[in-house]
Amino acid sequence: MRPNRLPQPYLLYLADVDDPRYAKTAQGLRDWVPEQCVGEWAMLGNELRLGLPFLDPAAARSRGAQALVVGVAPVGGQIQAAWIPGLVQALEAGLDVISGMHSPLSGIPELVVTAERCARRLIDIRIPPADLPVASGQRRSGRRLLTVGTDCALGKKYTALSLTRAFRARGIPVDFRATGQTGILIAGSGIPVDAVKADFLAGAAELLSPAAAPEHWDIIEGQGALVHPGYAAVSLGLLQGSQPDVLVLCHAADRTHVSGYGPEFPLPPVAEVIELNLAHARLRRPEVRMAGVSLNTHGLSPDQADRLMDDFERDLGLVCADPLRGAERFERLVSACLTD
Repeated sequence: MRPNRLPQPYLLYLADVDDPRYAKTAQGLRDWVPEQCVGEWAMLGNELRLGLPFLDPAAARSRGAQALVVGVAPVGGQIQAAWIPGLVQALEAGLDVISGMHSPLSGIPELVVTAERCARRLIDIRIPPADLPVASGQRRSGRRLLTVGTDCALGKKYTALSLTRAFRARGIPVDFRATGQTGILIAGSGIPVDAVKADFLAGAAELLSPAAAPEHWDIIEGQGALVHPGYAAVSLGLLQGSQPDVLVLCHAADRTHVSGYGPEFPLPPVAEVIELNLAHARLRRPEVRMAGVSLNTHGLSPDQADRLMDDFERDLGLVCADPLRGAERFERLVSACLTD
């Protein structure tokens, strides 16, 4: 993993993005590490708010902020020219600037010059470490859980974070291992696996979850899906390199087709996706098991969600829970993860 942790706490920058769908990075930080979020800031005219104190960089710095985080990711993942004055203002106020966008901060001359003048850092978290190894395939001590999915963007990160919190509440030594930009910002460290060259994906996963004490758990944030037409490679690399003891499959209740790919790309039955993940995981860890299903039931009433989770449990023979609904179902999922 990265040897130096990210500077915290943060000021969350919403720029001119007024659609909450493209502010998921900021929302994830607000939801999971509110203690590391000093406030939020947006460009003039942008009315999107997340419920944090609205502070400009100077005010945030006076309240202890160490860095401004680009908290939005519009389509294309590019830093817009209109955002740059705000990023300059943050540097001049004494904040580092952190971004997980595809276009690097280090490629914008005005920011580079200002950062040098103000002795501040530009931190691009979507740039992986330069010295990643090829995977060894050797088994490592410690326990590992990997969240896998039927598709992208359906709850692998939130499931991993929820399980980490629940393990910790039970007194179990555990670390959340981040593999995406928002997860890295939440954890303060990690490896952006979608930016790693294919030859080193499994090696990055090995580095992310090193040998540990026998009772220690690493809960690894999954990416993509083995059945995804575009992102299967990153899923396979994580699965091979993580060598998980336990898998939790994530699925969205309303998802019938690969998101963004149209009706000609239907999702396979959940049972088939479970078997596919287990088959690949067994190559490195023959005793791996599927603990249960994390079902994203957003938009359903409590009764509808309960009936659907009952159906999944009956059909699959596995515990099924929505981590964001919590309650007894989720506690059963946690117990299933920990039961050998």
